Amino acid sequence: MTLMRQLLIRENDPTLGVSVATHSREYPRSSRIPMHAHGSHQLVYASRGVMEVSSDHNLWKIPPHFGLWIPARTPHQIRMQEAVSMRTLYLRSARTKLPASCTVLHVGSFFRELIIEIVRLGRLRTRNRLECALRDLLIAELERASPVPVGIKFPTDPRGYRVAQMVMEDPGCPISLKSMCVSAGVSVRTLERTFRREIGTDFECWRRQVRLMNAIEMLVAGHRVKEVAFAVGYQHPGAFVTLFRQTFGSTPKAWMSALEQLS
Repeated sequence: MTLMRQLLIRENDPTLGVSVATHSREYPRSSRIPMHAHGSHQLVYASRGVMEVSSDHNLWKIPPHFGLWIPARTPHQIRMQEAVSMRTLYLRSARTKLPASCTVLHVGSFFRELIIEIVRLGRLRTRNRLECALRDLLIAELERASPVPVGIKFPTDPRGYRVAQMVMEDPGCPISLKSMCVSAGVSVRTLERTFRREIGTDFECWRRQVRLMNAIEMLVAGHRVKEVAFAVGYQHPGAFVTLFRQTFGSTPKAWMSALEQLS
């Protein structure tokens, strides 16, 4: 039996005559869903709490306002550091033109209410006109939702991975790259080559992305910009604001204000 067949779970996939199936569950703090895959596409959304989803060597933190699109047959696992209200939609593979890789999408107020209504119905049948209209509306919302760059990739090299884990455990730690490399038993030059080869960027760019991912989680949770900047390793909030503007095209305050208006 292949690894994919071992990981594949079909119990929540749409059955014959159903275009969209759903799953709703409340998870207590520190819950984990082990590595698995589905035969259908998924939209994983939490109306409360933050999910940490990993697939291959990639990691995403998904707070409310965001959902993660997971293509069919993609192995993934989920960890909940706090209580999470999860709402998942499963779509038949032939019904969408969305990306072939995992993508974080912004979920505005209308999109959120649509997800909740579909979950309330439990499934969307192919021979019910109202449910077909909801299916088409769902696909339209998925295709127009804005992608959000809040994911990171880990190196496969064991020494590079150890350094990456140090950063993930404390993104705001001021420890130098040289010190982390000494702890991992690798030279700075070798580590930089590893990150460029496996991640496609240098280490400091990767660390900035980690800090940005954690910053977004804190901003969505209601923390002030100055507090967030210090927590993710910036002694001067202005440097953090500059990074945020370069990535999202606006300041953290303006971005959050726009997000709240859409939500």
